[in-house]
Amino acid sequence: MPKILMSTTPWFSLARSFAQLARNAEKSQSSVSVVKEPLENPPMEIHTLGEKVLRQSARRITKVDETIRDLARDMLRSMYSAKGIGLAAPQVGVHKQLLVIDLDIETPTTPPIVLINPEIIGTSAGLETYEEGCLSIPGVYLNVIRPSGVKVSFRDEMGRPKKMNVDGLLARCIQHEMDHLKGVLFVDRVTDHENLVKELKDHGFNTKDVRSFE
Repeated sequence: MPKILMSTTPWFSLARSFAQLARNAEKSQSSVSVVKEPLENPPMEIHTLGEKVLRQSARRITKVDETIRDLARDMLRSMYSAKGIGLAAPQVGVHKQLLVIDLDIETPTTPPIVLINPEIIGTSAGLETYEEGCLSIPGVYLNVIRPSGVKVSFRDEMGRPKKMNVDGLLARCIQHEMDHLKGVLFVDRVTDHENLVKELKDHGFNTKDVRSFE
């Protein structure tokens, strides 16, 4: 008769281990994650340059609940459908301080970042020039100068307070999306006006809708 090997680890210790593994797995996934595939009919319309809705300031979110998480999910679905990496609530006509960001839209398991009531509480001394685009100004890509790194405080999709230091593309994306919360678009920050005029004209936009020309 074959021997039956008995574990020397108490069952309750195993249960705790499995429970911890489950908690860790849960933490690795955002509670607002959605399928990263374009939808034929995205849930929200992304407004474009020239629409007044993009020039209004967003209000702070006082309560983070399932309504806010549903909004974040719909924003993500609309963002993925437009093949973007960042979206602010004012871009879909909702004037709340909410951003969704995903720099890895090709990897289904990478969770998005949700920033509620974000505030930049520190910036790097160094500046970088990098080409930016925007789902609200499709087809237009121009260089913008921004701090290369920022420290940002915010609440996540569960309402938990967070702080993080970021640099590179994520820092730029956060700064770009946070501008939307103040009614600012990246074209307002472009210093090469000659190239800006050309790009806007080539893609059917009007310079009168850019603040630097007001």
